[in-house]
This record gives sequence, structure tokens and C-alpha cells, in this order.
Amino acid sequence: MKKILLSLIFILLGTMLSQAQKTCFYNGKVYTVDTKNSVAEAVVVENGKILFVGSTPEARAVWSDSRTKMVDLQGKLMLPGLIDNHTHFADGGMYLLGVDLRGAKTIAEFKGILKKYVDNHRGEWITSGNWDHESWEVKELPTKEMIDDFSQDTPIFVDRFDGHMGLANSKALALAGITKDTPSPDGGEIVKDPKTGEPTGVLKDAAMPLIYKIIPAANAVQKIKFVERALQEARENGITSVHDITFQPDLIAYQDLEKAGKLTCRFYTRLPISTYQNLVNTGIQAGFGSDKIKLGSLKAYADGSLGSSTALMFKPYTQNPNTKGLASDIIINGSLTKWAVDADKNHLQLSIHAIGDSANYLMLKLFEKITQENPKWDRRFRIEHAQHVRFEDIQAFAKLGVIASVQPYHCIDDGVWAAKRIGDRVNYTHPYKSFLEAGVKLCMGSDWSVAPLNAILGIYAAVTRQTVDGANPMGWIPKQKISVQEAIKAYTINNAYAAFEENVKGSIEVGKLADMVVLSEDILTIQPEKIKNVQVLMTIFDGKIVFERK
Repeated sequence: MKKILLSLIFILLGTMLSQAQKTCFYNGKVYTVDTKNSVAEAVVVENGKILFVGSTPEARAVWSDSRTKMVDLQGKLMLPGLIDNHTHFADGGMYLLGVDLRGAKTIAEFKGILKKYVDNHRGEWITSGNWDHESWEVKELPTKEMIDDFSQDTPIFVDRFDGHMGLANSKALALAGITKDTPSPDGGEIVKDPKTGEPTGVLKDAAMPLIYKIIPAANAVQKIKFVERALQEARENGITSVHDITFQPDLIAYQDLEKAGKLTCRFYTRLPISTYQNLVNTGIQAGFGSDKIKLGSLKAYADGSLGSSTALMFKPYTQNPNTKGLASDIIINGSLTKWAVDADKNHLQLSIHAIGDSANYLMLKLFEKITQENPKWDRRFRIEHAQHVRFEDIQAFAKLGVIASVQPYHCIDDGVWAAKRIGDRVNYTHPYKSFLEAGVKLCMGSDWSVAPLNAILGIYAAVTRQTVDGANPMGWIPKQKISVQEAIKAYTINNAYAAFEENVKGSIEVGKLADMVVLSEDILTIQPEKIKNVQVLMTIFDGKIVFERK
């Protein structure tokens, strides 16, 4: 009898708990992003899932009771939780907690910010940074001489914001054993003074690990701290899922936080392709994992970046005719083809960084080879960035089912100086409209911390293409502008599709995960130029309000 009573008590408590978790969001404009682009007024959620989508009167009549939390949206726009298709999430948290050089608009500001940080962290490795020499009055690469005078006892290696080159001081170069006689590795460059042959301090792409390998790795406690800070940034910006470039220590931190019930964002991880055999050996395929952490996608690099003049182009750079950019070392040595064919055969998704027109072409040819050699499956190839794509190659994206995984903020940032780098080739830069017109699946994100973790700003960039210097009020290459609805879709259901998750999230529909965001203004009706000022008022994750702007 006692056992029966205890069982009844547990059942009753479970029922009360379940009912207590029900929330009704009403009196809003709910843009569902379902197949009909329906607009509703109310959403009811319970236990992390959506129970009802419809009118406010029906929601109040059917679903409201003493145990239901009622949340008045006051006419505000609700969207599905925003998904970012490309982040370096743990590193983003590290950057927020470290030195921030992105705001420096002059060399003096760059030096001043860095000196102040060094003064408070004497003897420690100084990393991250996010500097951008294109924002300075003299748009030339920095040198070690700029920072040596205040850092003789402190090793420095600070990245350019694109992550494809960094500046080391003399202390760091010495610790790494880099001298005038050190050769540049395949896929990278140790920049050297043309007169003296001495390293300037700038290392590009595959040369950067010469420094990275001697920097002490963050310990588990530090890594958790980075991720927790990044989670806060995501909540404040309505980001409820990310497609992350993930390394093993990051994955361990995500798993530890999931076990502790502290994740407020879902992770679709992309592990380095060099480690793919570990997934094969354990039988993991695309889409494996929980609703909060998934595995089975791989990241590789085909080239560098336009800002570092390492994006691989067919023809020499206009600004520097001595280079066409850099193919990655794994393209040069043939590893990428070998790994990619085998990984696809084992049903692992390929997600490959390609920025230059030549790099994009090479990856399309690789994907074509794979489809010809391997059995058919729902592979969903991705090219990350897909920035400079010749119009004749866009049809190959559509034919092969390649997802164009783009980051619109790069468009309005790079647009300030891209023409200097590649001349009239900018006409096929960030060709969003052309992708859509060709039937290519377009998904969007930030590349945080290269750009802000802010999907609203990304939507603004895709819709207006107004460069950050204000020089293109009608949009940079305006024929490639897309609609607000298309951009929202790219940040929600299309991103869900790119992660094999369109059946569980990406739209506000009954049965899907209860991830939503509420905005301060209706981005569907306001002037597109005003979208950049719109704020996130509320972030709902797993049915719970995890951020509310006061």
C-alpha cells in the first residue's frame, strides 16, 4: 500500500511539474516560417516543445489555466529561435574576455589598447585581439616593431579579425624559433621584410601554427568560462542554435555544461576533417547526438581569406599581382581528397571553407568526384563562406545540392576594400540573389568572432548590403540584395536543414522544439535600413525564457 501511495504521489508531482512548465505567449505577431509562411498570434509550449500555434482567443480559451504562465507579447514580432550557421563559439567567449583590438581605428589606438592590456598581464601570453588594419589611417600590415617596445618580456600573438593571419612580437618569434632562415610552410606565409629578409611578425594561415603550438592551451576551467561567456552573448542576441567549428576541448566543455543543465544554446558541431577516422571508428554518422549537441559533420579549409590576400583566386590579386592566394596544405598534399571521399562514404557531412573563386571551383569538382564514386545518400554538402563564386559555377551548387553557407556581415565589411584586392571580380562577390534564383539552398551566420554574433545585423546586411563605411547607401552590388523574408528563412529553417534538423526546429510549428525570439520592432515592415538597430527583447530556449531585456 505504501508503495502504491508513493507511486501516486510521484505521478501527481510529475503531472504538476509538467503543467507548471507550460507557457502561453499571446498577443503577438508570430511569423512561423512554416511552409506557408503563416502568421499567428499565440504559441503555447510545454516541456521544451510547441503544443499550439494559433490565435490569441483560442490560446486563452483552451490553454490558459492557473498553472500556465501567461506572457503578453504586446504586439511584438516573434520568430523561430535564430540559428547561426558558422561560429567559433568557445573562441568567441575567449575574445570577449580578452583584449579587444577591433575598435582601434588608428595605429596609435591599436598600440594603446594593446599596451594597456600588456601592462596588466605582464609575462602572460597575449592572444586573440581581432585587429583590422583596413580600419586604420595607414592601411598597411602591422609589424613587430610597433609593439616590441612595451612587450620585451611578454609574448604576443594577436589575430587579424578574419583569423587568417596574426601579428607576433619579437619575444613570441624567438620562443617559436622563427628567424629570417625559417621557410614558409605549404599553405602559409611568414611575411618577411623585402630588404632585410627578417620576419615582420605577420604570419598567414598555415604559418600561424608555428606560434600556436607553443602557446599553453586553456585548461578545462578556463574553457568552461569561455563557453559560459559565449552562451551569455548568444542569449542576448536571440541565438538558440549554432553550427560550430569545434575542437575536442570545446566539445568536452559543451558536454559538461549539458550534463549540468547549463546549456542555453544547441550545438551542431563540425570537427576537423583530420580527425574523421575517430568518428568512423565509433560508427558516428551525420546527425548523431542529443537535441542539444550533435556530431557527424567535418570542417576543412580550401584556402585563406580575402583580407589576408590568401583566398585562392584564378587570377593574381589586383593589389598584389605576385599572388593568387594560398591553397591549404591539405589540398597541396592531397589529404583533403583522400579524407573527403572516405568520410562521405561513411556518411559524414563535408563542410569546407572556400572563399576565392578558384577554391570554390576546386571544392565543387571534389564534390562532383565524390558523387560519382560513392553511393548516393542525403549528404548535404556545404561550402562555408562561398564568397567569390563565378556565375557559371553557381549552377554546379544547384546540380550537386551544395548548400551555400554564407555570412552576410562579411559582405558589408569586406565591401569597403574588396575592390582594391580583386578589382571587377567583386561583381560576383557574395552572390546571394543569384544563389536563390538558381535554386541553391542558402543558409546564413556570422563566423563569430570574426563578425558579431548578431543575426539581426546579418539580416540587415543581406537585405541592404550597405557597407560599414556608409559609402554604399543603395547597397554594394545591389542586384544581389535579398528580401527580409528570404534572410529570415536563411537564419532559421534553412540553417536547420543544413544540419539535418528541419523536422525538429527552424520554424514555429506544433511538435517542434520551443526555441523562439521576440524583437523590439517588426523587421518585416520597418524600413530595411532600420533593421540594424532592432534589439532582442526575449529569448526562449527549450520553452524557457533565458533572456529578457529590461
